[in-house]
Amino acid sequence: MPDRSVAFLIAGVQKGGTTALFDYLVEHPSLDLPGIKEAHFFDDERGIDWSAPDYGRYHALFTRPAPAVRGEATPIYLYWPNCLERIAAYNPQMKLVLLFRDPIERAWSHWRMEYGRGAETHAFAWCIREGRDRVHADPATPGFHREYSYVERGFYGAQLERLYGIFPKSQTLLLSSEDLATRPDLTLARVTDFLGVPRFSAPIAARRSHVGREMSASDHPTAEDVALLQSIYAADQRLFADLSGFPVAGST
Repeated sequence: MPDRSVAFLIAGVQKGGTTALFDYLVEHPSLDLPGIKEAHFFDDERGIDWSAPDYGRYHALFTRPAPAVRGEATPIYLYWPNCLERIAAYNPQMKLVLLFRDPIERAWSHWRMEYGRGAETHAFAWCIREGRDRVHADPATPGFHREYSYVERGFYGAQLERLYGIFPKSQTLLLSSEDLATRPDLTLARVTDFLGVPRFSAPIAARRSHVGREMSASDHPTAEDVALLQSIYAADQRLFADLSGFPVAGST
């Protein structure tokens, strides 16, 4: 009987193009993805006993018969504590696809999403300064927050370093969100080759998914906001560049 474990995850980063990638891959005949993006299985802190997890509910999300390759997209997995360890315990051969975006652009896009849906009421400038204290307010997950982690989710170097302590580099595929947006054919060819399935047979039209609402000019990051975030991310960006081979954000 073929192994019907989930074989790959689009595991990050939030606001990095994961919805667009999911929308492309769900149309591939050799892949089996759930009807909903973001299964939120490995970051479930309330509904699963992680000392003896029941994977039945998770597997029920997948409906295509073998030999379709199972995978899903939940971008919080790279960021949220204990997710990578849980994934490794479930399937140590898991393949992980990761999309990365300039961390300042990602933070701004994240804030736009939360503000647009009413989860955030404060200005971006406050959120990346005083608002960071909220990320440490929950003693159960200090340093992590699902909504207010605008800055914290952008420490890609630290996240990638942790990932490589759990999974070998050969099981990871690092992609640029800009490349997915501007060169989807080439990017999707890399993904299908990595997953061991045939490439898409038809030309791929570029698409954008979950684009946030437009904001007034006064709501955009100021030069001071950008300079602050550049200083916050500087050391981590150098680490990320060393680990990933990507250029430091903002460099030419």
